[in-house]
Order: sequence, then C-alpha cells, then structure tokens
Amino acid sequence: MSHRTEDLTSLIDKANITELLTRYLRAIDRGDIATLRACYLEGAYEEHGGLYAGPAQGYVDSIERSLTHPRSVVTHSLSNILIDVRGDQARSEHYVLAMTRIKADGVLQDSLIASRIVDDLQRSAGGWAIARRRLRFDWARELGPVSTTWLQGVIDPTTLLYSGKYPEDPVYDDFPAPLLTTAEGTS
Repeated sequence: MSHRTEDLTSLIDKANITELLTRYLRAIDRGDIATLRACYLEGAYEEHGGLYAGPAQGYVDSIERSLTHPRSVVTHSLSNILIDVRGDQARSEHYVLAMTRIKADGVLQDSLIASRIVDDLQRSAGGWAIARRRLRFDWARELGPVSTTWLQGVIDPTTLLYSGKYPEDPVYDDFPAPLLTTAEGTS
C-alpha cells in the first residue's frame, strides 16, 4: 500500500471515529438510548470518572432514566480530538464540555463540567465502536439559578423553540422530498 493510500485510509478512519464520538454525545443529549448503546462494542467497559466502573451497557442502564426524562436538559460540546489508528484498533482522546440544567430544591440551576475522555476503539463488521472508555473530570463550575430572561431581558425564553428528546427532535425527521427531480437536474 502506498503512503498516499495509507494516509487516505487513516483520514477516513479518523473521520468515522470522530462521527462516532459526535453521535455518542448527540445520543446523550437527545436521550437516544438505542444509538447510545450502539456506540459501544459488545462487552465494552466504561470507567466514568469515579462515578461508575463496569460494563458499558450497565452504565447506559444507570443513566437511561435521567437522559430520557422530558425535562432533562444537557448539551455536550466535543473538542481537541486526537486519534491514533493502528489497523483495526484506535485510541482517541477528546475534551467534553457539558452544560447541564437541574432542579434542586425547586430552583433551576445550570452547571458547566469539563472532562477529558480516552477511548480504546475497535473496528468491527458494523464499523468503529468503543471498546473501553475512560473519562476524567477536569473542573466544574456552578452557574447558579437560571434567569427568567436572556441577554439582560432582551429575549424571553418562553417564546423560543427548544431541542427535544428522541424521537421528537428535528434531527430525527425524515428527509424532505427533493425540490427538483433528477430528470430536471440541479442548478
């Protein structure tokens, strides 16, 4: 195999792994449990920063109820992705910033949590999947009670459209019919 072909194969593998990591976080945010489970290889292990250590499917079981709760609000942002591919195995390191909203003692509060994740991944017949995940917390910041308005009163959040849980969120909508048929061509 030429160096150019090896480079191209490595880029494709890294793109597929990045999509897996992104899909995982979207599944967490949208409460899409089936997609979340599918991100792990059968028999995968999850070490979640001192909160959980054991079978990955057991981890999903332990968080399923909170993820699918209709008022659960969490947004994960993925960054600083590094991936080392070696044949059908890979190791990734990435940073995650999680913005969460909880109701404690009747008061809505926001939190910001930064973590770093190291994944051992494996290629299978279905593509890349997580074989072992090790999450480490870096820092957290409590942002306090949620304001009833945004941007110093400019925006009333009660008038906005919000993200939804699986399957109601727009990301799960069917693709619309094409505006032009292939016979008409595209411009």
